[in-house]
Amino acid sequence: MAFDGAYLHAVSHEMEAFLGARVEKIHQPSRDEIILHLRSFQGAVKILINISGDSARIHLTELNIENPAAPPMFCMLLRKHLGGGKFAAVRQDGLERILFLDFDCINDLGDSVRLTLACEVMGRYSNCILINQDGKIIDSLKRNADITRERVLLSGFSYEMPHRPRRLNLMQTDDITILNALLLSPDQNLDKALVSVFEGVSPLLAREWAYYTCKTDLRSHALNQNQQERLLYSIHRTAAMLKEQQYQFHILTTPEGALKDFCFFRPEQYGNLMLVRPMPSASAALDAFYSQRDLKARMKQRANDLFKLIMTRIERASRKLQNQKQELAETAKMNQNKLYGDLLSANLYQLQKGDASAVLVNFYDEACPEIRIPLQVNLTPAQNAQKYYTLYRKAAVARQKLSEQIQQGEQELLYLESVFDTLSRAETENDLLLLREELAQQGYLRNKSQKQKPVRQAPPMMYQSEDGFLILVGRNNRQNDQLTLKQASKQDIWLHTQNIPGSHVILVTDGKEPSETAIRQAAVLAAYHSKARESSQVPVDFTKVRFVKKPGGAKPGMVIFTNQQTLYVTPDKAVTETLRFKE
Repeated sequence: MAFDGAYLHAVSHEMEAFLGARVEKIHQPSRDEIILHLRSFQGAVKILINISGDSARIHLTELNIENPAAPPMFCMLLRKHLGGGKFAAVRQDGLERILFLDFDCINDLGDSVRLTLACEVMGRYSNCILINQDGKIIDSLKRNADITRERVLLSGFSYEMPHRPRRLNLMQTDDITILNALLLSPDQNLDKALVSVFEGVSPLLAREWAYYTCKTDLRSHALNQNQQERLLYSIHRTAAMLKEQQYQFHILTTPEGALKDFCFFRPEQYGNLMLVRPMPSASAALDAFYSQRDLKARMKQRANDLFKLIMTRIERASRKLQNQKQELAETAKMNQNKLYGDLLSANLYQLQKGDASAVLVNFYDEACPEIRIPLQVNLTPAQNAQKYYTLYRKAAVARQKLSEQIQQGEQELLYLESVFDTLSRAETENDLLLLREELAQQGYLRNKSQKQKPVRQAPPMMYQSEDGFLILVGRNNRQNDQLTLKQASKQDIWLHTQNIPGSHVILVTDGKEPSETAIRQAAVLAAYHSKARESSQVPVDFTKVRFVKKPGGAKPGMVIFTNQQTLYVTPDKAVTETLRFKE
């Protein structure tokens, strides 16, 4: 990604507009994220600090990120030291990927002190460190000794900058210095040489300079006079852009819509291979680029224990079901045991104790073949017959019990897979809390002893077909039951993916005959809100709600239905967003 020192320089300029603001609130939505809420005469603003390895950054944000019920320890520490403090300064040393946020605060003794939040945006080495007025570390978001960078990041130690190779600052250098640095560096592709020579320059920016210099691959030691002039012009143009704050923020996407990169200039190197979308500010570009990906990562982190629990339960249920089916297959011998018992009972007169086997005519078969029946020599013929009858009765009882257990196991496995699908599509903390409640009610989680406020269920997701029919989609199994069995009218249309875990979908008809368009679009929604979201040609069953029943004792979301028809549709995110209900 292109979050380099140059881009961080643009972010710092945006933050300078809010100097003097007071720290109103501090939140920590996830393990690697901090949000500072500031308020000034200009209004409220939020600073997001993220130190996760694949999306480390700092910027202003307008996103409303859900917070955990209990704040983590580092969040409490920041509230203690920075709460009510004044945002005094924002500093960047050259184009290093570290931003220092200074706050004027009041300590426990009532004295005014200046505390610094060092936000290090360095990939997997990223960190957020609180430093006191004496330059000592109070604490850090990642508590560890940074051995690879030859410094210690522990409470009480003096804060030291990470190891910093000697490189050029593109805003403070001249032509001769640049050309000499390129000649002294190893002979390699020009873009790679530029990254190694300049501080705070991303590969994307270096490639843009190299593309302007020569549209083909070029070695750093093979620049002619014209190419040198073009390279220097491109570098100075970028430096002027940073100094004069004349940025052009863009997001790059593939023609299919996948996010690729972001930058503070309009890139030309991709030609028509990328779509370039302008953005109003550096922070707006970062919000748009990271919001969806961060949401998935955040929810995965918070739901990690649930994922492990459900996966363990699914593996255990699958293994148990496999063993039961194997045992059921072995009971197929029970009819043979009954036959042996009948033949032995009918021929007791010609058998005697001590025989190891008996060769008897099977008069149940029209061909009357002879069969050999194994016997136990220590048992009488009658006892051998009873032994086979006993084996037959045990197998018959086992067959009945195993059939019931297999049916229950299949239902449990189907339920667990539906919960896993719902969990993988959860978007908020409230969705996770509702799932935890459901799993606790079903006995998969322990009920917490302390009294907690009941979790409020969000309403079903609402969509509208092109011809005006309302479509409702359940968010979880309990809401699926509520939607299908209580809220929907008997004449409404119920849809669900065929033999695939997913949400219940209700096409509200209001007594009218639904159009084929409405049914097909509702089927697309059913496929999209299911485990088959990434598939194509997904089978979706639909029928009237009056043909949908819930068996007694069935788990949440489990129903049976009749009189169904089937449509094959392909899930489409764009269609789903288009159909979202707008009041």
